[in-house]
Amino acid sequence: MGSTMGMIGEIQPEELAQRLNAGEAVVLVDVREPWEVSIASLAGAIHIPLGAVPSGMERLDPDSEIIVFCHHGIRSLTACQLLAGQGFKRLRNLTGGIDAWSVRIDPTIPRYA
Repeated sequence: MGSTMGMIGEIQPEELAQRLNAGEAVVLVDVREPWEVSIASLAGAIHIPLGAVPSGMERLDPDSEIIVFCHHGIRSLTACQLLAGQGFKRLRNLTGGIDAWSVRIDPTIPRYA
């Protein structure tokens, strides 16, 4: 796994917000479960639950910059590792997940336990 970790970066919610507001072309991938997405979501994200990442990665362009998120950032890191192992090179994990996004960027997005 050590070789794939070098391809995975972290992105803070503030940096992602700036980049989205600037209209930058990034692909958001939400790896949470459907019940979680029904509570809180980020507009425009592609939903591929973590367990479906191996079969769902064909929906993603390996040349795009992909920012993966979950609730707190643990499952999304696992998803990044899976994608890196399949040759995806421009991967970033949203630090703190959608929970940090709600706290630091958009308090209208519900938080959940």
